[in-house]
Amino acid sequence: MTTGSGVGVLDKAAAILNALENGPTTLSQLVELTQISRPTVHRIAQSLAHHGLVGRDLHGRFELGSRLVELASAAGEDRLVSAAGPILLKLRDQTGESTQVFRKQGDFRVCIASAERPVGLRDTIPVGTQLSMKAGSAAQVLLAWEDNERMIDGLHHARFTPTILAGVRRRGWAQSLGEREPGVASVSAPIRGQSGRVIAALSMSGPIERLTRQPGKIYHEAVVAAANELSELLRVQAERP
Repeated sequence: MTTGSGVGVLDKAAAILNALENGPTTLSQLVELTQISRPTVHRIAQSLAHHGLVGRDLHGRFELGSRLVELASAAGEDRLVSAAGPILLKLRDQTGESTQVFRKQGDFRVCIASAERPVGLRDTIPVGTQLSMKAGSAAQVLLAWEDNERMIDGLHHARFTPTILAGVRRRGWAQSLGEREPGVASVSAPIRGQSGRVIAALSMSGPIERLTRQPGKIYHEAVVAAANELSELLRVQAERP
């Protein structure tokens, strides 16, 4: 471990979080990496999991928790908002539909940036709007890469299923038809932070009559490209001295 702060339990918690930076890790691997006794590692990891700072993957391995992603997103939100603006405008002009960026905040997803279709029938979601995490393609994206425990919790009363989320992870994008609001369709893709973890969702939305009942087939390439462009821009900005 690195030089301690003098507060033993916090130093050990920091060592565990640092050990998880490179991905899912078993308890035995955590013990080896941190040089902390197995019972102590297990106890602290369970406490960190209680606060969402540590999670479990589908194989039961420990990994960084979604609360860390939320905190990191909040710290970098201004950068995300400023970087998203031009990309949302470009995607709006390319598709002719309203575009948004959503970030998970507790039990909701919050619109932190948007570019509305200027004329005609459109899906209007002002910045600051809180929407459910139980419906919509952005909610699917924000939940699909969560740790196993939070994914199970998130699926309770959701309009989508584990099979749908597995498809989202496989394809790298999500679509919805009337999930959040009757008559509205949407397509979303993940925005990733410097570590590769999903920190937000980029979406486009509009009436089903215009987007059709297969919006993902038509628009997923444009949405994924915009989300990837924003992810890369955030990565470059984070690496600047």
